[in-house]
Amino acid sequence: MRSLVERADECGIRSMPVDARRLDGLSGNAPHQGVVALADEIARATSLDDVLDALPREVAPLLLILDGITDPHNLGACLRVADGAGVHAVVAPKDRAAGIGATVEKVASGAAETMPYITVTNLARTLRELKEREIRIVGTSDDATSSIYDVDLAGPVAWVLGTEGEGMRRLTRETCDTLASIPMEGSVESLNVSVASGVCLYETVRQRRAKR
Repeated sequence: MRSLVERADECGIRSMPVDARRLDGLSGNAPHQGVVALADEIARATSLDDVLDALPREVAPLLLILDGITDPHNLGACLRVADGAGVHAVVAPKDRAAGIGATVEKVASGAAETMPYITVTNLARTLRELKEREIRIVGTSDDATSSIYDVDLAGPVAWVLGTEGEGMRRLTRETCDTLASIPMEGSVESLNVSVASGVCLYETVRQRRAKR
């Protein structure tokens, strides 16, 4: 706590010692670990086109598309792994998606503030627009004949992941350019969506580094 207060002072942030009751009130009785910060709302990206247009020409876009992920814990974990893998934006449909809230922000461990999270009205149409930008749409499916290690991921890529069990919606699946599976060698049939995201995204990172 002393080191946190010193860091705040260095940044010109005023710290005020208060009792636990005041902290509980400020946080809405959410777990606060002894610190609550009052800050202006962060301006978030609202357009996928703006995110992509801002990328340097030599940078291959890398996107994570989440179809039907409504659990805020899963979304927060996906944002965290997406940030770690250098994803440029996470995209989700407006009607079947968890929004950015306190739980998502806590699980994301800072990635909710750095990772553009774009919600779209029509996901299939958005995928078609990405194709027009020559971004390859790769969906994950347990019954795909190719594994993620068989797919060329060195170029522009948008990974599409659905919920555990149900997977992607039919129209989303049909819009993908390629379907790939994550090899499962044990007794469980599938991975949590955030773990699956990490596996897919870091295979992309591996291939791109190998190409460079």
